[in-house]
Amino acid sequence: MAGAVRPSIPVQTILKAVNGETDALDAVLRHYSSYIRALSTRPVKDTYGNEFLCVDESMRDQLEAKLRVSIVTAFKVLPV
Repeated sequence: MAGAVRPSIPVQTILKAVNGETDALDAVLRHYSSYIRALSTRPVKDTYGNEFLCVDESMRDQLEAKLRVSIVTAFKVLPV
């Protein structure tokens, strides 16, 4: 279901994630997992020259780590 609109993350979950709560951080990472997977997908050629798409796990891990650190250290929740 490409391009499907996902519901937004509840504000309470975001506030908990900013405070470093593991379950909330995991919920945010799950929310963005398909986007992170898309960003880390690269074309790869096999020994026969066939090209296919593959998730670069190192890139995916780096993007997830960067998101996790950014949420805890630099994320600001503005008052409504």
